Amino acid sequence: MIDRLLGRAELKERIEELAEEKRHLERRAEAEEERRSDAVADRQRAEERVNELEHRIESLEERLERAEGTEASVEFRRVSDRSGSRVADALDRFRAVESDDPEGLLTAFVPDGDSVPETVSDWFGDRTALVRRAAPAVVLADDTGAVSAALTPPVEPEPFDRWSDRFRLDEAWFRPSGRFAFAVVRSDTFAVGTYEGAERVAFEGFTTDVKEAHSKGGFSQGRFERRREGQIDDHLDRADEALAEVAAGGDVDRVIVVGERSVLGRVRERADVTDVSDATGKPEAALGDAFRDFWRVRIRAI
Repeated sequence: MIDRLLGRAELKERIEELAEEKRHLERRAEAEEERRSDAVADRQRAEERVNELEHRIESLEERLERAEGTEASVEFRRVSDRSGSRVADALDRFRAVESDDPEGLLTAFVPDGDSVPETVSDWFGDRTALVRRAAPAVVLADDTGAVSAALTPPVEPEPFDRWSDRFRLDEAWFRPSGRFAFAVVRSDTFAVGTYEGAERVAFEGFTTDVKEAHSKGGFSQGRFERRREGQIDDHLDRADEALAEVAAGGDVDRVIVVGERSVLGRVRERADVTDVSDATGKPEAALGDAFRDFWRVRIRAI
């Protein structure tokens, strides 16, 4: 009676209505947050496949272009991948070729399909399309037509083209040589080794616990993303510091860094050479896999 007289009954009813409305909105918010969490996880899984699919897409696009254009009848005579001692063997064979004519052998580095030098296009003619597809590549040819190949160098030189009595095949473009640092950087993994040729003489590596998917409930989506980004930033700061120490040591000729495309920009200024790598696993294992993949050379017979 007193509550009704003082208007408290209406207030209590209104409070109950608002409380019920609040509970309803909270349930909607939780459901929406779960949907966003699932979307984040799906996006992360999709991003992991990007590097794998890029090569397949490029290959299919090339096949489509050849099917629709004039390149349908032009194909590489042979394509092979070589690593380790097999790269050394292939380079030695090409280096053994000599010409009595001081301009009998052509060597050129073609960085991309839009930068084919005139010396190369003049010699290869219709097969220049294959040079474009092979780029970036060191292209070799001799004036008898016996040698005609494109080699993909792990370390790209500055563009050049020349006719000479020998092919120009610098060891540092294709093989681990001298004393250098090689590192792999991911959003949660870092490893760097110091190498003398192909032998690793020093190693440092670490991992960071970075949340990979938003758990249902708990943190809001925004808070989860900020926390995850902060963990990645801290990890990359440590990686950058480690690379800075290696470079500051002054006992390496160059620093090569490979890893996830999305994080390479954070450490690019520490590196002389960068490349994308999908190597995963514990630091030492990831470094070994990345090292082997990086120094693989593709040879195309044109």
